[in-house]
Amino acid sequence: MAALFEENFIRGNELGAAVSIWQDGREVLELHGGFRDAQRQNPWTNDTLVLFWSATKGLGSATLLHVLQEQRIGLERRVAEFWPEFAASGKEDITLAQLLSHQAGLAALDDPVAITDYDAVVRALARQKPLWPPGTAHGYHARTFGFLLDELVRRIDGRTLGDYWREIFAGPLELDLWIGLPASENFRTATSYAAKAGVVPQPAAFYEALATPGTLARKVFTSPQGLNSVSAMNDPAKRALAVVSLGGIGSASALGKFYALLANGGELDGQRFFTAATLAQMITTCASGIDRVFGIATAFSAGFMKDPSGAADRIFGPSPLAFGHPGAGGSHAFADPENGLAFAYVMNQMEQALLPNEKSLRLVRALYGDARPPR
Repeated sequence: MAALFEENFIRGNELGAAVSIWQDGREVLELHGGFRDAQRQNPWTNDTLVLFWSATKGLGSATLLHVLQEQRIGLERRVAEFWPEFAASGKEDITLAQLLSHQAGLAALDDPVAITDYDAVVRALARQKPLWPPGTAHGYHARTFGFLLDELVRRIDGRTLGDYWREIFAGPLELDLWIGLPASENFRTATSYAAKAGVVPQPAAFYEALATPGTLARKVFTSPQGLNSVSAMNDPAKRALAVVSLGGIGSASALGKFYALLANGGELDGQRFFTAATLAQMITTCASGIDRVFGIATAFSAGFMKDPSGAADRIFGPSPLAFGHPGAGGSHAFADPENGLAFAYVMNQMEQALLPNEKSLRLVRALYGDARPPR
């Protein structure tokens, strides 16, 4: 594993990165290397923090599921019961399960609102007409998803999702991980860098659609508007925003530890957070098939990604019970309850790939004893 990780810097053009692996509730491997900056002046250490983009969605989903668990609210309940304005434009029957599994048809907004204006985004979501009949298909809600989660937490519990995360999970578990980074932590946060030119992104059809105005992919990844450049998220003021869709910042060990909780029956450090029933919601596939946004096969449980049935390249390992959530550019994290394993990989040099790339996947394969050579 260490040799493969080192190769990521020698052959894979990694700048700075870390990997954390947990089994049965304890960290069994932590590797880190490279630099926090392109000038190679600040070495990556074991407490380096980094933005991990959409991997935040897994944390946000777990947070909402915990709220629902504590309030004894089933996933069959309608979103509008807790958020009455949401019922507008034909959304009155959308269930919590449909929303969490990207089946609500709210992947893009018609209203041109800024991603930094939380209230405006929430109002736009309440007005928005679904892009497809809810429950009939699924499509990745790249930017809107976090706002949907956050507003439900606020409506049901009263706290913001970021505050709930810190008070219920990060504080008690001593997780070096934030959804809304305090200014005091910027000094050890790695600078993120956009993917380098010259590499053909995959899948090509999706990236062609992403670059074409008017396509669904383009609308999904540009609404709400703003924070579309990687460099924008290097601004401390932007890092401080609790953007649940893409704003999580933490260390590999902290991200791995949270997934270790999910892989360890919902219990860690002598504290129980999740019931077996809630963990089953994370494990059980709710939607599977061709993704309306990505154009490839994807699968979702209640808030987490799953490997689609029959997938040739499994990003969450061989167990059908595994679940997690990757992030743009190469970050990756998942829980494998069947084997008591948790995995987290974070880095600051992004690559253009829709799902986790070879740098993390070769480590996942090695974790399970698959010695296939790099592709």
